[in-house]
Amino acid sequence: MKKIEAIIKPFKLDEVREALSALGVNGLTVTEVKGFGRQKGHTELYRGAEYVVDFLPKVKVEVVLSDDLVDRAIEAIVNGARTGKIGDGKIFVFDVAQVVRIRTGEMGEQAV
Repeated sequence: MKKIEAIIKPFKLDEVREALSALGVNGLTVTEVKGFGRQKGHTELYRGAEYVVDFLPKVKVEVVLSDDLVDRAIEAIVNGARTGKIGDGKIFVFDVAQVVRIRTGEMGEQAV
């Protein structure tokens, strides 16, 4: 099993969710996060004063799935999140040693 964490632009969340649902992904976790990479933030005006916004709003999508779905899930996320502009985000893939469904006690692939 693998865990995929994708940091994407907030307005692309619905497209990514729909693309993952089309693959049969049953559940995911979404967290509002802030950060920066090469984008380095931007400058804004507020009440006549200019200030730098270092941390930009992003969304982190987390999903755990079987190894055979990973490549297709990555492709779905990339296609759903891509704008072609700087700041589209990143995808990280981790190995998952164990999963336990708390309610039933199911373990492994059955718990996903």
